[in-house]
Amino acid sequence: MISIIITNYNKEKFLKKSLHSACSQNFKDYEIILYDDCSSDNSVNIIKKFKKIKVIKNSKRSKKSGPLNQINGIIEAFKKSKGNIVCLMDSDDCFTRNKLTTINEIFKKNGNIDCIFNFPKSNKSQFHYKIKKNSSIWPTIFPTSCISLKRSFFKNYIKNIEVNKFPNLEIDARITIYSHFFLNKYKIIKKKLTLYNYDPDGINSNVKKFSMKWWARRSEAYSYMKIILKKKKHIFKPSLDFYLTKMFNSLTNW
Repeated sequence: MISIIITNYNKEKFLKKSLHSACSQNFKDYEIILYDDCSSDNSVNIIKKFKKIKVIKNSKRSKKSGPLNQINGIIEAFKKSKGNIVCLMDSDDCFTRNKLTTINEIFKKNGNIDCIFNFPKSNKSQFHYKIKKNSSIWPTIFPTSCISLKRSFFKNYIKNIEVNKFPNLEIDARITIYSHFFLNKYKIIKKKLTLYNYDPDGINSNVKKFSMKWWARRSEAYSYMKIILKKKKHIFKPSLDFYLTKMFNSLTNW
């Protein structure tokens, strides 16, 4: 079985199309679990029309941070899921009809793969893949809806997620850093199985490059990376980018 885990907060503008794509997969054995985080728009009424979806309604947003609320929602939905494979999905994105079939085939043929990143259908301003030769910086971070993983991977990942730390660091960055630096596995498939939509009201959509929050997020990513490497008993090797990030983060927060 495959579990599609969706988190939603006030995404009525995208939700109908997104849920339709999840419910229209050509794969037979799958479930959809949606965690609604106290939406105040028309989301709940839209969700009710999709009988196939199992809904978890949060009664009170527990954290002040969008990324931490998202992580909490994914974990709560995961606890209710049964799939051996988990596909994460933001409620403003869509899956291609053959996504689950393709992901399942890849996992079946490659027993050593625990986590897969597929390419999104988007323009370059929204997502740009870049091969980074510097091993002391995280690789390209794929959108949450482009991440599929084995259940065993996610169970181990939760133990290393630092749920209550790093309020600016989203789950896509955390999984990328964890899979790359802890497991040394960063499996990318170039098939475009996700339609990535830009929502101007998204968690970090309004974070402008070189802004205070932008530097804070980069600084948190490095701090998280250091924790992951320490768990792996590897030495963190500071790069020029690391020092610049820490310096500018200190200046913008001074």
